[in-house]
Amino acid sequence: MKLSGQKAEAFLRSPDPAARAILVFGPDNGLVRERAVKLAKTIVADLSDPFRVAELTPASLKDDPARLADEAAAMALTGGRRVVLVRDGGDSLTSAFQAFLANPMGDGLVVVEAGELGPRSTLRKLFEGADNAAALASYGDEGASLQQVIAEELKGGGLSAEPDAMSFLMDHLGGDRRLTRAELQKLVLYMGGPGRVTLDDAIACIGDSAALSMDDLALATGDGDHGNAQRILDRLYREGTNPVAVLRSLSRHFQRLHLAAGIVAQGKSPDQAMNSLKPPVIFKAAERFRRQLSRWPADRVGQALERLIEAETECKTTGMPAAEICSRVIMTLCRAAGRPR
Repeated sequence: MKLSGQKAEAFLRSPDPAARAILVFGPDNGLVRERAVKLAKTIVADLSDPFRVAELTPASLKDDPARLADEAAAMALTGGRRVVLVRDGGDSLTSAFQAFLANPMGDGLVVVEAGELGPRSTLRKLFEGADNAAALASYGDEGASLQQVIAEELKGGGLSAEPDAMSFLMDHLGGDRRLTRAELQKLVLYMGGPGRVTLDDAIACIGDSAALSMDDLALATGDGDHGNAQRILDRLYREGTNPVAVLRSLSRHFQRLHLAAGIVAQGKSPDQAMNSLKPPVIFKAAERFRRQLSRWPADRVGQALERLIEAETECKTTGMPAAEICSRVIMTLCRAAGRPR
């Protein structure tokens, strides 16, 4: 079965007993791991229990394909259902799961973690089409879901965020649930106790995170500096940043440019337009943003946003390498930035 949106959230809280194997996949590695752990804990509260939890890898199943069925059918010495966690899932596991789902033994739950799997993925198709399996796509937090994660994490420390601080956090987090939570936990420690997080607090704490590398990429792209943009992009890839997270960061930057360009078109000065943004443009980026307003009129920014949306859709639906799609759209935008108005 294929699950998304509210159905996926409901399934995470109470998995369908008919599902003997669950595939959690997507570009947000942190969210994939968080969901896999949540599903496993509906069966076994303590995942360090060696009698009720087994971990497998594609390599171990390649050497011994029958081990999947054996682990799922094994009885725990201490009683209770068992969980089998399979890391780094991919299409190489399709045949093993075809055999398992055709005749599942025992009552163990198998949870598979995987990265981005395109619609042509044989493993994804198998889990989506089977009555006794489920597939949950996990994409980076954004919009209301990201705001909820931020609010929940801050609430745990007795904190809430002022509107400008929340806007800043939403611009600089997301894309990887694990990194988002780690950065917010750092902010809670920085605050030192209950209270309100201001914009200055958010900038002081989150401002040195890896997200700023994506800010640098967005600024370089808006400048039309393809060489620098590609160097930053390569570094982000080496650090494990997902291409979809990069595209969303670029979209946020161009959305702000689009809003400011629209204000300038109404007769306001660039500084007035920049000051009206929430959160405002940070000081060190102000001059570059101002120059980009003269380089990117509203209609051209609109075209850039359309191209970024198309690129994200291609990453999720075509099966083409997401990193290549992302690199290509950055090159396209850099060329557009260099054109005269």
